[in-house]
Amino acid sequence: MQARCGLERRSVVALSALLALALVFAVQHFWTGRTQPVRAPEVVRAAPAAQGKGVDPGGDPPGAPGTFGQAGGSAAPEIVVDVSGKVRDPGVHRLPAGSRVEDALKAAGGVRTGTKTGGLNRARFLVDGEQLVVGGPASAAAAAPAAPAGTGTASGPTAPVSLNTATIDQLDTLPGVGPVLAQHIVDYRTRNGGFRSVDELREVNGIGDRRFADLRDLVRP
Repeated sequence: MQARCGLERRSVVALSALLALALVFAVQHFWTGRTQPVRAPEVVRAAPAAQGKGVDPGGDPPGAPGTFGQAGGSAAPEIVVDVSGKVRDPGVHRLPAGSRVEDALKAAGGVRTGTKTGGLNRARFLVDGEQLVVGGPASAAAAAPAAPAGTGTASGPTAPVSLNTATIDQLDTLPGVGPVLAQHIVDYRTRNGGFRSVDELREVNGIGDRRFADLRDLVRP
């Protein structure tokens, strides 16, 4: 090749090196550009257990700032009750709205040993501003008996009946209130957490304007 093309030995070596370099480059280009198999990506599914723990997919995670009851959120409504009598820690206590008599007793440290609480309805809803006397005599409103028949006096009780503490039998002594209407009053009291005013008696099923006018002076919250 050197004799035919009239090339020097040095030029032939350089040309051979250039061809070898071009061949290496072509092989590398072919190898890197070859077709390679591709695996489909795996689908990640949410664990079923995460959906049963009360996690809101679009809401804030539990404990995030601004949630109810946390710093920065709105405070839960409270009621204030005065627990007195035979309890370990008598006084004024703040409880969450919707609390019952049992919750007030726990807040007051519990009932003293030997105290009889048979006449205390522990499941009754409390009302804001209420006074709860433990182990003392029954209030006049709750214990007031009906006037004897035939004495010429009114058939209702002698003192206002508490709409929040009276039993069905005590409500039945009110004029124009029978067992059915007394049960309606108790159902409304339980459903709404008690009476906050006498005017709420109008919302009880079966009490119209005329009957409310007869009962307004005979009852209290």
